[in-house]
Amino acid sequence: MHIGFLTPEYPHSRTGPAAGLGTSIKNMVTALEAKGIKVSLFIYDQQEDDIFIENGLKFHLIRHRNFKMFGWYLHRKFLQNYLNKYITIDHIHAVEAQDWTGITAFMKLRCPLVIRMNGSDAYFCKLENRPQKKKNLWFEKVALEGADYLISVSRFTSEETQKIFKLKKNIEVIPNSVDVQRFLPQQEKVQRGRVLYFGSIIRKKGVLELPGIFNRIVEKVPTARFILAGKDVRDVHTGKSTKNLMKEQFIPATTVNVEWLGNLPYEAVLEEIAKAQVVVVPSFAEALPMTWIEAMAMEKALVTSNIGWAKEVMIDGETGYTVDPKNQALYAEKILELLNDPSLTHNMGKAARKKILEMFSTEVVVEQNLKFYEAVVKGF
Repeated sequence: MHIGFLTPEYPHSRTGPAAGLGTSIKNMVTALEAKGIKVSLFIYDQQEDDIFIENGLKFHLIRHRNFKMFGWYLHRKFLQNYLNKYITIDHIHAVEAQDWTGITAFMKLRCPLVIRMNGSDAYFCKLENRPQKKKNLWFEKVALEGADYLISVSRFTSEETQKIFKLKKNIEVIPNSVDVQRFLPQQEKVQRGRVLYFGSIIRKKGVLELPGIFNRIVEKVPTARFILAGKDVRDVHTGKSTKNLMKEQFIPATTVNVEWLGNLPYEAVLEEIAKAQVVVVPSFAEALPMTWIEAMAMEKALVTSNIGWAKEVMIDGETGYTVDPKNQALYAEKILELLNDPSLTHNMGKAARKKILEMFSTEVVVEQNLKFYEAVVKGF
């Protein structure tokens, strides 16, 4: 069996930065290749055109093209023709793409098309209560309706996407996975009182609630340290730096306890997770967050948001706590419980990794993907 993946990002030295989408694809394709499945990666919007094979994976770097008119259509048709060429040459049995901005709208491929829902623009606009460009809504609707098969990374994302686009198709739910042999517990590195947020510094991740939460914590535990690792993003509502918006909310007593690390290499992020006593991820908009399952795999007790997808990842009171981030007093209280009771933090971290091993490890999830794709190829 040979599966192709159409994606704008993938973690590789030649493909530029990659976020959770690229990481989740890498976890999956690496596991599929280890099972004897051929994989081709079609990574578009790149700086150059190239084809190369590395670690058993065939990479297609596809340079971004500019069109004088109707670029939204011609770009998709260019990608369609490129895909169809190699579907024929390399005998690709199915192609997977993401739902974001409906990249496969208007495409007609020579093999089954699978769309995996990691969260469309319409989905995130609904969660963030912000308007969406009508053309993006149209592209995403056309793409989803034109797909042969649909997968969602969470039940919540599946149900919300069905409502938004009034989809009648069946949607398989297969979560993102984490390499549990890479994300290992390192309890000897834990520093008591160290609280970590890692991810983009952006409103939708709930970071604007963190200053008020941290201010309350410093009142009770003056030695607590707050570490923030991630890229600063310009705020969608004010146009200002989100980091600066946060800084404005910290009281002087808290400011000296805050450390901004910026955008780190991934190995450095792993080191920061290892050192944290508590990880906080108060996000308002996710499909199924890689940051959560990576931290849980490293036996970290989390304090997360309590929205939709959270119930599919976290067990409140067992793997950590799920709290409405806008309830800053309660959110701070839960962090304080963990800071003041290392044994509780340790036990919740153990329960968190157990949950990951059972439901989100690559070894478990790859079997679900294999079963799905075998059915796709057999039934087409």
